[in-house]
Amino acid sequence: MQLFDVYPLFDIEPVRGEGCYVVDREGRRYLDFYGGHAVISIGHAHPRYVQAIQEQVARLGFYSNSIQNPLQQELADKLGALSNCDHYQLFLCNSGAEANENALKMASFHNGRSRVIAFHKAFHGRTSAAVNVTDSKTIKAPINTAAEATFLPLGDLAAVEQELAKGDVAAVIVEGIQGIGGIHLPSADFLQGLQQRCRAYNTVLILDEIQSGYGRSGQFFAFQHAGIEPDLITAAKGMGNGFPIGALLLHPRFQAKSGLLGTTFGGNHLACAAGIAVLDVIRQENLIENAAQIGRYLMEQLSDLEGLVEVRGQGLMIGLELDRPAGPLRKQLLFEELIFTGSAGDPNTVRLLPPLNIGRAEADIFIEKFTKVLAAVCAA
Repeated sequence: MQLFDVYPLFDIEPVRGEGCYVVDREGRRYLDFYGGHAVISIGHAHPRYVQAIQEQVARLGFYSNSIQNPLQQELADKLGALSNCDHYQLFLCNSGAEANENALKMASFHNGRSRVIAFHKAFHGRTSAAVNVTDSKTIKAPINTAAEATFLPLGDLAAVEQELAKGDVAAVIVEGIQGIGGIHLPSADFLQGLQQRCRAYNTVLILDEIQSGYGRSGQFFAFQHAGIEPDLITAAKGMGNGFPIGALLLHPRFQAKSGLLGTTFGGNHLACAAGIAVLDVIRQENLIENAAQIGRYLMEQLSDLEGLVEVRGQGLMIGLELDRPAGPLRKQLLFEELIFTGSAGDPNTVRLLPPLNIGRAEADIFIEKFTKVLAAVCAA
């Protein structure tokens, strides 16, 4: 059977991970500044993480949500304490798209409306409702074209209020930091204005923290830089450090009846064991503070390089916009300098999403090699 083509494949086969590095079949060590789409939060093969999964699978790998699973409450308690969101309710699922799917459904249940406001360059997933609010025509099938989604410029509060005033908007969904769109940050004023206006019009505010959450921005959730409390928060990528897990957090002002959400695999024993280990390591190793410090250092050191139009981001979620297509630079970094980086919807932008445990030494290696390759590409 032939595999379906998901992404264009580089001719590299990682077989082992070690902290901030992955090793291929030939023994070459690659510095990982992409983290597998921002998934690797605490580093590859962290001993605490490996031990937790091994011990759990030896006890019980899975049973359905029709029985008690104390690991779910332990995960909820630790997530609430570390994120300062302990007053929210937690629904566990399997992916970011599933988290957003359920958030949009709960918003519609809440106020009986169906229209959603999203933003240009947004990416919220590939399932039905999530793809409806994703600003990409290429991944929308004909079944999605009738969706009631309105796309507005990120940062335009006047446009948002004009739509909210029509009285038919179920939810506004916005990323804490736009990832695939090219690392674009909503300002604190904009997020504060969104919250104020959503409350005024009985519209649900959904913060998509799937890529920007779990400490990546230098706060547990990126929206916390703005000091707001969304109605619904979605999370996934960094939650399991590679094990599939997602979450929907519901604010207590958001009235949700039991029985509206369900899942077979969500919150299973292995997923919870992985999620608990991730939270323990983030707390014990001060990885949120590390993300803020190393991210600030990287942006300062890279900001004045010739050939870069802009360096933008927060913490260890950084976009480097070139004055030309970034593909040749990324390939040279990968095959000549052995560094993984990410692409974006903007072909001129390189995304940096390394594990949160990278140190100053790894940052300096990246800066040195990126500077050399950028100069070579610009001189070509």
